[in-house]
Amino acid sequence: MLSEWDRERTEARVEQERQAMVDKARQALRAAGTCECVDCGREISEARRRAYPSATRCVACQELFETGSYR
Repeated sequence: MLSEWDRERTEARVEQERQAMVDKARQALRAAGTCECVDCGREISEARRRAYPSATRCVACQELFETGSYR
């Protein structure tokens, strides 16, 4: 069982990670070229960008990346 101190530390770390993801998403929205997949160069669909603003890969390349099948 976690002590109060450990629980607070864990909550703080989770909040920092969440904020980092939000910051990354905001940065990606402002950055030029965020519409293109970093792997294949094809356009990242608008639906994907809306659902996951910090996406850097198209759905096809992300699936390959997650399964370890990409290059």
